[in-house]
Amino acid sequence: MKYVFSLICATIKLVKSNERGKVFVRKIVITLLTLICGFLFYLTVMSATKVFTTDWQLPETKVTAQSNFRLVLISQDLDTPFWNQVGAEAQKQAKSDNVSLEVWGSYGNNHDDFLKKMEVAIYSQVDGIIVQGLDTDRFKELAKTKAAAYGIPIITVANDVSVEESLRRTYVGSDQYLAGNMIAKQLVKDMGVTGDVILIHNSEQQFYQEQRLMGIKDILKNYPDINIVDGETNHTREQVIAVTKGLLNKEPNVDAFIAVDANIAETMIQEIERRSQVIPYYIYSFGDDTESNTLLKQGKLDGIIEQSPGEIGKLSVKLMVDWLNNETNPLHLEGYFTDIRVLKAKDIR
Repeated sequence: MKYVFSLICATIKLVKSNERGKVFVRKIVITLLTLICGFLFYLTVMSATKVFTTDWQLPETKVTAQSNFRLVLISQDLDTPFWNQVGAEAQKQAKSDNVSLEVWGSYGNNHDDFLKKMEVAIYSQVDGIIVQGLDTDRFKELAKTKAAAYGIPIITVANDVSVEESLRRTYVGSDQYLAGNMIAKQLVKDMGVTGDVILIHNSEQQFYQEQRLMGIKDILKNYPDINIVDGETNHTREQVIAVTKGLLNKEPNVDAFIAVDANIAETMIQEIERRSQVIPYYIYSFGDDTESNTLLKQGKLDGIIEQSPGEIGKLSVKLMVDWLNNETNPLHLEGYFTDIRVLKAKDIR
């Protein structure tokens, strides 16, 4: 193109110097301009041909399949035999399903720390939260409002909460009402159909404990000669000691104890031992704390409900992954109950 314009400039000079060459020059200019326009038209046609040819494709939108969801398992009681089994089997299932699973939690029923970790998981926008249920307003607000706002599904494990109040997707763990039934039936089998029974439970009225209590009382109410005495306490050692002492003073002829909250069983038994031997009493609890099996082996508990922590961990991860992959929709709102049985001291000796 540079040479063409140089030629045009030279031609203009020639026109100025030679009037007779005007006609000839005019023809040259017209010819050159025609060639230039033709060349530009050619380039335009070629570009358009490339755009509309079938061999040319627009860039495809990148589609990525979610094959590695990020899940979090949160409990209130890290590093206990029960939760160690839950976590171990959950990790195995997560590896099998090609998902990431982190195990978080607190120690010693530290509710504030536990709920803080749950809140962190929500704001981290994990794909799913598997969590030990805690029947408090803050837990239910986190599950029902904040997790729902981020579209994060929640599955409760081991301890359930109300579906309506938490909007959790499902529950995986023991049927706590059935567990209460089974303990009560074992008590009647061991003690007989007459006697005084103290039920010690947590004053916080956890949903899972309400289910256990209901299950126990629905069996014992069929025996009019069995007298039920309710005792409420919190988790503090001092309060458990005080309540147990008060109940022993009030009911000196008591025949049996059921620790509805397994976490208070050890302290309750220690206070009973200060008064007398535990052998005359029928004492039962639920096997979701650290010391239940030890107390059972020592003969200080007559029976506990043995749960299936490994099954809880495995099934909860599987159901969460199925939900995220739209393979199980909807999940059963009433929950997925894992195996339980009454475990006696003779069974583990």
